[in-house]
Amino acid sequence: MNAPATALTALLVMEEERRADVYAPEVLTGIGRLVHWQAPPRTRQELASAPEVLSDVDLLLTGWGAPVLDAALLDRAPRLRAVFVAAGSVRHLTTPAFWARGIPIVSAAAANAVPVAEFTLAQVLLGLKQTYRIAREVASSRRFPGNPEVPGVYRARVGLWGLGHIGRLVAAHLSRFDVEVVATDPMASPETARQAGVRLVGMEELFGTCHVVSLHAPLLPETQGLVGSELLNSLRPGATLINTARGALIDEAAAVRVLRARPDLTAVLDVTHPEPPAPDSSLFTLPNVVLTPHLAGALGAERHRLGQLVLDELRRFALSEPLQHALDPARAASLA
Repeated sequence: MNAPATALTALLVMEEERRADVYAPEVLTGIGRLVHWQAPPRTRQELASAPEVLSDVDLLLTGWGAPVLDAALLDRAPRLRAVFVAAGSVRHLTTPAFWARGIPIVSAAAANAVPVAEFTLAQVLLGLKQTYRIAREVASSRRFPGNPEVPGVYRARVGLWGLGHIGRLVAAHLSRFDVEVVATDPMASPETARQAGVRLVGMEELFGTCHVVSLHAPLLPETQGLVGSELLNSLRPGATLINTARGALIDEAAAVRVLRARPDLTAVLDVTHPEPPAPDSSLFTLPNVVLTPHLAGALGAERHRLGQLVLDELRRFALSEPLQHALDPARAASLA
């Protein structure tokens, strides 16, 4: 179906490699019923070489490989009314010039949170059984322990650092199990914690008392490298640390020292800093590190959710309905 003559004009700009996964054919068909495509999809590099295509664009659709929304781009797009990002974070593409324009921007963070929370739930349950630690000991000793001591999934304590989209969804998943969930998040109100079914605690209690600690905090100047020797050494015997957030939340040098000295601990690291780690990083060889290459985030067909969220929000925009996933400029500085 062709868009009506009065349709909004849109342009899709993102990396080509993941475009078909994010904007699946049925999603593009739905978008095409709501907008007039100003031009075929572009990559960021192609847009930079011919930015004049932005002159009549009302809506910018994007995802991974998004262009930076700086003053130069905005000056090229005088009609721009909204930006729809089929990805999680927008920190790398938003600028003060963009926020000053008051243009709404939609993030698909809620859709990207789904697979991350699923991955985290799996790792939490494995951590409560201390699966990786026992597997290491079985492989080393070539025998099965008679009655391994593990917390198990009954009245164990799980700690979440961060109650954003992902942290709240992890808490919701864990509510189906007989575990206690505590969280640290200076931005979370008591009401947010209550709705999430968690109790707010300090970082020291989070690390010192939980059987599993999972990181879901944004990377900010005050959070970079915050997980260092003191917090890691405070982890209880056999504890599991999970990081699906940002690698730089952990002081890698400190983590290597602690993990080398404490083989009882397990670190499940789906993100690192740098990513991937340096070729000579001990993270590749430490037996108590489970290193995965950003598997938690949306992959393959899981990315369809992100495009579907953009389509749903675009439909609301076209009907002048409130957007459900537009970001609050007042909280822009604390976004992941």
